[in-house]
Amino acid sequence: MYLLLSRLLYCQFDPGAKQISLSHSDVAYNDDVFSLFNNVSCLQQLKCREIGIYYSPSPFGLKELSNAFIAYVEPFSFGNIAIGGMDYGFELYREYKLVIGLSKNLYDGLAAGVALNYHSVKIKNYGSDFAFYADLGLSLKIFNELFWGFSIKNINRATFGKEKDQIPTFLLTGISYLPVKDLSLNCALEKETERKENFLFGVNYDLIDFISIRTGFSSEVSKFTAGVGLHYSVFNLDYAFIYHNDLGLTHQAGIIIRFE
Repeated sequence: MYLLLSRLLYCQFDPGAKQISLSHSDVAYNDDVFSLFNNVSCLQQLKCREIGIYYSPSPFGLKELSNAFIAYVEPFSFGNIAIGGMDYGFELYREYKLVIGLSKNLYDGLAAGVALNYHSVKIKNYGSDFAFYADLGLSLKIFNELFWGFSIKNINRATFGKEKDQIPTFLLTGISYLPVKDLSLNCALEKETERKENFLFGVNYDLIDFISIRTGFSSEVSKFTAGVGLHYSVFNLDYAFIYHNDLGLTHQAGIIIRFE
């Protein structure tokens, strides 16, 4: 059962709380350290170092599906470099991931990025395995209010063991539109190999300087998401929840420290 749920909830493995509250529709405008796991090219949108921690303690009431992430980004003159990790599961089934990514401006408004992943799985009494794979991303600032993004995950189709597609390959593309300073509208199309397309939509509104409210939904993986962000000094505290028609409610939280 847990292996099946792990497969069904794989999309939830992408942090953080802000991205989840927008149903991961912000592939074009992903402006924090967790873009390492979403669209690595968006790391170039960051102008200072950040560290982020994300935690989902009991997805859909199952503590066995708990997952946690940590990520750090450092800007350099040649581009931005980030490193991150994931811990998922419990004592009978455990996954770990280590990721390192680089994002660089190629041309005015156009950025590209690559992330290299080491991903391991361990099942008690059955053994363990690991895989290496790469994620690629592109992002383009079309003009001041409109952004486009594209991401492909597991481009080399790596897998665990001899079974195909144990690690999914995802294509994700979308746009973000900022009609006014405090509002962003995000929509994206996600395609996993051998599965139907999934439409994603999300809205982020900065209610006041210290509070952001967010909501989103996805079509094929039918779920509703929402969340709130609290911003004070160098700290950004984010909370998100997902409501799934069949699996119910789950909660996520994260903190990002921005060293401006």
